[in-house]
Amino acid sequence: MKIWEKKTNFRFNKEIESFTSSQDSKIDLFLAPHDVMGTIAHVIMLKSIGLLNQKDFRILIQELRNIYVYEILKNNFKIDEGIEDIHSQIEFLLSNRLGEVGKKIHSGRSRNDQILVDLKLFVRTEIKEIVDITYSFFDLLLKLSEKHKNILMPGYTHYQIAMPSSFGLWFAAYAESLIDDLLLMRTAYCIVNKNPLGSAAGYGSSLPLNRKMTTDLLGFENLNYNVIYAQMGRGKMERIVSESISSLARTLSKMSQDICLYLSQNFNFISFPDHLTTGSSIMPHKKNPDVFEIIRAKCNRITSLPNEISLISSNLCSGYHRDFQIIKERFLPIFEEIKKCFFMFQYMLNHITVKKDIIQDEKYQYLFSVEVVNKLVVEKGYSFREAYQKVGLDIQNGCFKPFTNSCYSHEGSIGNLCNTQIRKLMQDVIKKFNFDQIDQVIKRLIYSKIYFDETSKNPIFV
Repeated sequence: MKIWEKKTNFRFNKEIESFTSSQDSKIDLFLAPHDVMGTIAHVIMLKSIGLLNQKDFRILIQELRNIYVYEILKNNFKIDEGIEDIHSQIEFLLSNRLGEVGKKIHSGRSRNDQILVDLKLFVRTEIKEIVDITYSFFDLLLKLSEKHKNILMPGYTHYQIAMPSSFGLWFAAYAESLIDDLLLMRTAYCIVNKNPLGSAAGYGSSLPLNRKMTTDLLGFENLNYNVIYAQMGRGKMERIVSESISSLARTLSKMSQDICLYLSQNFNFISFPDHLTTGSSIMPHKKNPDVFEIIRAKCNRITSLPNEISLISSNLCSGYHRDFQIIKERFLPIFEEIKKCFFMFQYMLNHITVKKDIIQDEKYQYLFSVEVVNKLVVEKGYSFREAYQKVGLDIQNGCFKPFTNSCYSHEGSIGNLCNTQIRKLMQDVIKKFNFDQIDQVIKRLIYSKIYFDETSKNPIFV
């Protein structure tokens, strides 16, 4: 029986059920721990406003915690056949095990605000994991930058040889890119970290709900105050978060493309051990960068998601629509996908070898044309344009002589990478996330004893 069914002999059309439910029972397993957490917070609030007595409260809290600890955390939890979603499964478990008291948890709630809470708690936790793995990757990049900072390599514009670069500069460039990616993610996190619980189906409830209490219990920074807007956040939140993940994906994709080029025989700047590359079934000389090609493809697919979400949700009026279910199917798995890309990228870079004498090749002599121009400006008193024209004519006439004693000293150049400053920028960004709240919520709702102040009716955790 569906929780929305009114008649006991009602039989829902199986074809319609299969089409409309789609992958809900599978996808919703991502949300299981968060649905229990949101329900515990709601139950505490219902007790505080007098809609649950002490006995019912204790029974519900204990069983919800049992589900969380002994079923979800131990991977023994599943959504039964015929159950529509995670919310229905939790309610059915409580009703089957506790009787009528299990049916009381839905007072003042709708599945609409339940899914909003679940998604936000899920995303908040996933963002924490992504920030952690991003920082680990960032740290590796800066270490590689320092290790190889004195090894020069060609820089390119338009795929043409341009000016001297270094492996230190190249690694640190992607490290700094991750800072801006996390700045965008920080904005997404602020949008996620607002409580929609109590908005019900988008129009609130006539029950005297204490939305400020559930906000505090779940560690949200603030409320989504307007109940209609809380529901309007569905789709919008996913699009903004996926855009921040896409920014990370674009950084990984771009670096993957660099590596695919640099590993080729035409460039031959870097190498990896044989056991980390693949070969050809017909060409015995091949060492293919399959890992980076797969990362590039996966990350490019991730970057398509914000546009997909926008197309699904852009012409919907306010209020809930079943269209959002399709977004959920695409949105929830991308967190695991981006984390796997980071993991594999980091694993590969731990085994990278860089070539030390790249620029000794004669074809790279023009890397230093600007050095010769600058030398004429400094030592001979040429204007830059006069020096540029002279060097250009020398190259054209085949009498160019490179000057390879490059001296870069300004901030962010070959000779002054500013990696210490880059690291501080990243650390300052991460501090602003305030992830401590997430761990405190789990400790409070799952593992603490709960009492109520007799005067204020507020919960006290011991």
